[in-house]
Amino acid sequence: MRLDKYLCESTELSRAEAKRLLRGGEVTCNGKVIKTGSFKVPEAAEVRIEGNLLSLRGPRYIMLNKPVDFISSTADDDYPSVLNLLDIDKVSTLHIAGRLDVDTTGLLLITDDGQWSHKLMSPKKVCGKRYRVELADPIQDSAIEAFAKGVELRNEKAVTKPSTLEILSPTEVLLTITEGKYHQVKRMFAALGNKVVGLHRERVGQIELDEKLAPGEWRYLTEVEIDSVK
Repeated sequence: MRLDKYLCESTELSRAEAKRLLRGGEVTCNGKVIKTGSFKVPEAAEVRIEGNLLSLRGPRYIMLNKPVDFISSTADDDYPSVLNLLDIDKVSTLHIAGRLDVDTTGLLLITDDGQWSHKLMSPKKVCGKRYRVELADPIQDSAIEAFAKGVELRNEKAVTKPSTLEILSPTEVLLTITEGKYHQVKRMFAALGNKVVGLHRERVGQIELDEKLAPGEWRYLTEVEIDSVK
């Protein structure tokens, strides 16, 4: 890894601030002053700023219980970003693995590990996403078979991949899908003449939303949860 990148990833320094420290001779690697940002840091090297030992931070994996009226991207003029809920450093290096609509709540996974999120969200991977859905009208039992066969969505050439529908009450269901089409869950029920009035994601793959997390709260994933994707 380049030394200037190492400095930025192990501290709160910007790239410009790191370069100023390098030019001032404040950075050492294994006891030797290094002034070039392109210097390649050897494995297990000791990097110090003004004598203070730095520690390179590893990748981060976060579970967030998304509340309503937050967007799963950078902020716009109407709604704040879910990243504003994270009181940690270097938030700008994080990205969201699988977005939720502004009015949808529940499990969001956030990381700075691009390979991990790709494995989680790649269309080539079969990763079930379970939603708790509240409906405007009572659901018919025939919907179970319809969803299992695939639903034809408006402006889509192919039907959806088979999904699993569990009816909890006339107007509450659990739906597990393996795709991520635009507004897919809402469009699937609309195709059956129903309307989604509440949508909450409970699970992605083997990772289930922690019941202890109130809306807007988050925690780091456990090693077991991380490895379920790897």
